[in-house]
Amino acid sequence: MRDPLGRVAPNLPRNVRVVLDWVVTIGGAILIVLALKAWVVNPYRIPSSSMEPSLHCARPAPGCEARFSDRVLANRFVYRFRNPKRGEIIVFNTPPEARLRCGAGGTFVKRLIGLPGETVSERDGIVFINGQQLNEPYIAPDRRDHQPAHTWHVPKGDYFFMGDNRSQSCDSRVWGPVPRKNLIGEVFFVYWPPNRIGFR
Repeated sequence: MRDPLGRVAPNLPRNVRVVLDWVVTIGGAILIVLALKAWVVNPYRIPSSSMEPSLHCARPAPGCEARFSDRVLANRFVYRFRNPKRGEIIVFNTPPEARLRCGAGGTFVKRLIGLPGETVSERDGIVFINGQQLNEPYIAPDRRDHQPAHTWHVPKGDYFFMGDNRSQSCDSRVWGPVPRKNLIGEVFFVYWPPNRIGFR
């Protein structure tokens, strides 16, 4: 329909209606983008090597393999309909302890390893869930962490996260589990750089 404002406000001069029409159109587009960003998908950049080689960060930062950092999209509404699954790469808000223990906090991207109520162990770089070895094909052998054996219990309602670059990742092993309410969304797509574009 042409000139919809003409039907609503016929007494306004035509040039004023045209300007108002553009303002309403641009304002509506901005609102749609903001709504998508807030409730559907949101972009994130990978700033550190904690998820190498699954998600790249940029050289010359220590441990980074790529020229450009991966830019990813996270599905912000998926966990409204189902529970998080082990192995998913998830964006979340860190507990306060992360800033104290790692010197950084805020929004992190890590892989979900331990589910609520489970016992997570790490021995000679190998992860065990309730005593059973976890198959982790996404971990490069030289990225495993060969620290002394340790065990963690994941409380009900919390989740245990680890980076794929275990020896360079400050994660739940250091600052503890993450409450369900802190989860933002699942990483599902890399949109930059062009040679990395694809679903994850």
